[in-house]
Amino acid sequence: MYSNYNTEEKCLNPSQLHIFYTMRRLWNEHVLWTRQFIVSSIFNNPDLEAVTQRLLRNPSDFGMVLRPFYGNRATQEFVELLTDHLLIAAALVDAGKAADIQEYDRQRRLWFENAEMIARLLASINPYWSQREWRDMLFKHLELLEDAVVMILNKEYEKGVAQYDLIQAQAYEMGDVMAKGIIRQFGL
Repeated sequence: MYSNYNTEEKCLNPSQLHIFYTMRRLWNEHVLWTRQFIVSSIFNNPDLEAVTQRLLRNPSDFGMVLRPFYGNRATQEFVELLTDHLLIAAALVDAGKAADIQEYDRQRRLWFENAEMIARLLASINPYWSQREWRDMLFKHLELLEDAVVMILNKEYEKGVAQYDLIQAQAYEMGDVMAKGIIRQFGL
């Protein structure tokens, strides 16, 4: 399930380990705070504002890490697209809570279009990042999250918890692919 970067074939140096750790941490935080947002939003928890603010910090956290590699323009575009990804997800959850099928379908379409744009951007800035691979991973990410929202809305809590395990494993895969591409591109 994890990336094709076989650590057994090559010992990783401290810089490479740091990049793998950082990318996994950022993607893990992305899905952790997304899940917390979903739960807080669906149940109208009093922590919703604080959780939302923390979740919306995630794109900037990515930006701080990516900026030294990709400069201001590409990094800012990624930050904006990832922020849009989160805002669309929030609108999707709201439409699901309201059982507004038309709005849900509209937000879902926007969400997948946003994922296409993220995949295209990533492929354009790193020759070791495949647009197709990123598209497939991001679409899988969206499908897993969407299923989790439905499970929580349907009060299938045990299934929702098990779903989060899949979401987290897939987040680590995205982190590994991101780290592998940076290491290869910059000869680290």
